[in-house]
Amino acid sequence: MRYALYFTPPASDPLTLAAQRWLGRSAFTGAALEQPGVGGFDATALAGLTADPRRYGFHATLKAPFALAEGRNEAELVAEIGRFVAEADPFDIPELIVGRLDSFFALVPGDHCDALQAFSAEVVRRFERFRAPLSSADIARRKPDALNAAERQNLVQWGYPYVFDEFRFHMTLTGRVQAERHDAVERVLLDQFSDFHGRPLPVTGLALFREPSRGADFTVHSLFPLGGAANRKTA
Repeated sequence: MRYALYFTPPASDPLTLAAQRWLGRSAFTGAALEQPGVGGFDATALAGLTADPRRYGFHATLKAPFALAEGRNEAELVAEIGRFVAEADPFDIPELIVGRLDSFFALVPGDHCDALQAFSAEVVRRFERFRAPLSSADIARRKPDALNAAERQNLVQWGYPYVFDEFRFHMTLTGRVQAERHDAVERVLLDQFSDFHGRPLPVTGLALFREPSRGADFTVHSLFPLGGAANRKTA
């Protein structure tokens, strides 16, 4: 069993509905969904394009997947999340855009957002005591030789390379895309997410995702509203 702390909008949010249909799976229910018909991509090609992010569900990583530290249990983790969100205020990412990070596409902020960087850093720190150390195999899977010095240090100390100054908020929409397909994929995504591109994204909750066994699909365990304004929503 592994857990992860992610951001995702509520199950009924229009962005969630559009993204889960694009990916072909709901992280809230685990149900497979029919993907949209898009020009230039048949069903097999689209399924392959979205295979990697489909397993994880629509999300942005805040605290990367982790096994629980020795002596910790799920109830303690859930209780601590409840305390954390009661102290955290909702905020907006001023602009969300379709962007490319290296060879994959995601929804990303249009510019730096101080509130987002501070929120993500606090999630990493606050829940570190619940994380079991990575195994040598886990570290190897991250290809540490391909990371810069700060990313390697983060991997060793925090279990994930992309935290603090290296954090880049992204809600992944594709796996790796060959360079000659970049333009075609970008056009399709701009069309599919036109209602959200260039608009604010409210960050109103923190989601606990769960992976029942290594390689299984991640699903939403609970979605916790920030600010303690509503009761916890259990998937």
